[in-house]
Amino acid sequence: MMLCGKQLILATKPYAKECVRTSWMHTITTLLILLTCFAGTIWLPNFWLRLIASILAGLVIVRFFIIYHDFEHYTILHNSKIANAIMTVFGIYMMAAPSIWKRSHDYHHKHNSKLFTADIGSFPIVTKQKFLRMNKKQRNLYLGIRHPLTICFGYVTMFMLGMSLRSFLSCPKRHLDSLIALILHVAGSVLVFYFLGWEGWLLTALLPLFIACGLGSYLFYAQHNFPGVFFNDKDGWTYEAAALQSSSYMKMNKIMEWFTGNIGYHHIHHLNARIPFYKLPEVMKAFPELQNAKTTSLKLKDIIACFQLKVWDSENKQMIGLKEAFVRVR
Repeated sequence: MMLCGKQLILATKPYAKECVRTSWMHTITTLLILLTCFAGTIWLPNFWLRLIASILAGLVIVRFFIIYHDFEHYTILHNSKIANAIMTVFGIYMMAAPSIWKRSHDYHHKHNSKLFTADIGSFPIVTKQKFLRMNKKQRNLYLGIRHPLTICFGYVTMFMLGMSLRSFLSCPKRHLDSLIALILHVAGSVLVFYFLGWEGWLLTALLPLFIACGLGSYLFYAQHNFPGVFFNDKDGWTYEAAALQSSSYMKMNKIMEWFTGNIGYHHIHHLNARIPFYKLPEVMKAFPELQNAKTTSLKLKDIIACFQLKVWDSENKQMIGLKEAFVRVR
């Protein structure tokens, strides 16, 4: 018998228990690989090898961010003071300090695919009708936030301005760590530039974060903005349906699954966020109900397809592009 709804969530509970030794193994090995990549950006003998190390550092940062993400979900290493210290430092380094990341991300999980709160902890979604009622300035702002360049430059737009500056200005007392993250980031960049020069700054400070934040921003965008995604209003919304209909399974090869910490199994993560990232493929294999997920990938055609989606068509229950949005009902 096929499981559905809360039955499916309950069936995944046995997998929602970490193996502390495994959690530490992934955390320590990923951190050591990351530090090795950073060392390579400085000490490898020629520019091209240092460039490769810089690119790899950016990709490994994505993996460690998923570990940080699981920690903030209380999924792994929750009771460890050492882990808390490591993750706090990492969150500040990423300009996604614990206070704003946890608050906004927990909200996103609780309200995934709800139209009226879709812009909190996620990218904004408006209906076709609302989009057509917007003035030019409002449309440009909305489309600008969802623009490919905005996502590509997530280092500045999503993390530096959004996660750090905007969160601090919205509530200085609650998000003081966001200001600290921003100040330390600027100060650190200046020091790297002073001691290592422009090339060292580029390869050690700028490029790894640029890659990590850009890829991370796209992953977060595409996992909830893909052909076949479903959004709902206040009525008829359920947590289980939102997980399975509004969160994608992003197909990747094994190498990219490692770099992205299995976050491509996003529908399972939204179904039960207490499942550690290293168990998600196992859960996928165990439940046929999860194997018919709505999919996307990192192939160019799928990236283009995701970026073409702009507004929610309430009548036809689908995301549409700008051309379809301006086709008014006769």
